[in-house]
Amino acid sequence: MSRSITELARANVRALTPYQSARRLGGNGDVWLNANEYPLTRDWQLSQQTLNRYPECQPAEVIARYAAYAGLAPEQVLVSRGADEGIELLIRAFCEPGEDAVLFCPPTYGMYSVSAETLGVACRTVPARADWQLDLPAITAQLDGVKVIFVCSPNNPTGNPINPDDLRQLLAITAGNALVVADEAYIEFCPQASVAGWIADYPHLVVLRTLSKAFALAGLRCGFTLARPEVIALLLKVIAPYPLSTPVADLAAQALSEAGLAQMRQQVATLSENRRWLADALADCPCVASVFPSETNYLLVRFTAAEQVFKTLWDQGIILRDQNRQPGLSGCLRISIGTRTECERLITALRPLPGAGTSTEQA
Repeated sequence: MSRSITELARANVRALTPYQSARRLGGNGDVWLNANEYPLTRDWQLSQQTLNRYPECQPAEVIARYAAYAGLAPEQVLVSRGADEGIELLIRAFCEPGEDAVLFCPPTYGMYSVSAETLGVACRTVPARADWQLDLPAITAQLDGVKVIFVCSPNNPTGNPINPDDLRQLLAITAGNALVVADEAYIEFCPQASVAGWIADYPHLVVLRTLSKAFALAGLRCGFTLARPEVIALLLKVIAPYPLSTPVADLAAQALSEAGLAQMRQQVATLSENRRWLADALADCPCVASVFPSETNYLLVRFTAAEQVFKTLWDQGIILRDQNRQPGLSGCLRISIGTRTECERLITALRPLPGAGTSTEQA
């Protein structure tokens, strides 16, 4: 008896819940504050026209410029289709399906679990502490069989950097047994928290980076893995032959030029100022219970009636990201930092909404 196409698929893929990206969730808004993107586009001009030829597997100019930016040697840098591909490559290269596990600490980025489950690798979760820092004793108790540990810093969606002393302890605990992967997708907003400089001291430390956030190139899909040369050599065994198209490499090199880096830093300064303004304005809204500190381009906010707030804003074309189902984030929405005009429109829409216990009836 023949089977359906679905039945021919791997069992773990049939059971997989895909990552619900902001674009996959949809919406019909004109104020998009749900994907942690830079709110404005930049003017780019393609200079490479040799589209009849395959690109380099690892474009030399992109690698050299990112290595210089990160303070590393070119052989310590791998470029890929976003940092998401870096996550998958690390699991593919280091984890035996059905035997090994990855570990991460929710609430955190959802692609760690999706990538592992897609590849048939088990997931271990150790919830973060109440302050969203690492629970090191609980992690230590779960390390048997773990090959890769993902630590997002600053963490998405909470916005906090991870305590560097805790990271050093984690690296000491895992030496010789597992990789520690510091996901630094938002590090440009708090560069002092980067651990890329630690790679010389810890052969099992890997750092993930991206051009999607501070560089305003989310649509380019360009990310970087930083590690010891022996780790990079292993990842090059499993990466696709041509991970970056010629136009992507062209624009990435421009973004990493001296002028491009100066522009990025100006963008970070603008968003950081908007974040400070928005945090203060949100604190004065009756429907807001808490605004959590952030060193990123987003704010995590707990509302007194998050579902109502989310739908009310959605209906007005202001699209946020619901975090209500993440562990410990009941009532929370994540708000990407937009332009000042977009932030002001958000506050204008929120101010009339009542807080907990506030009557909506007119006297």
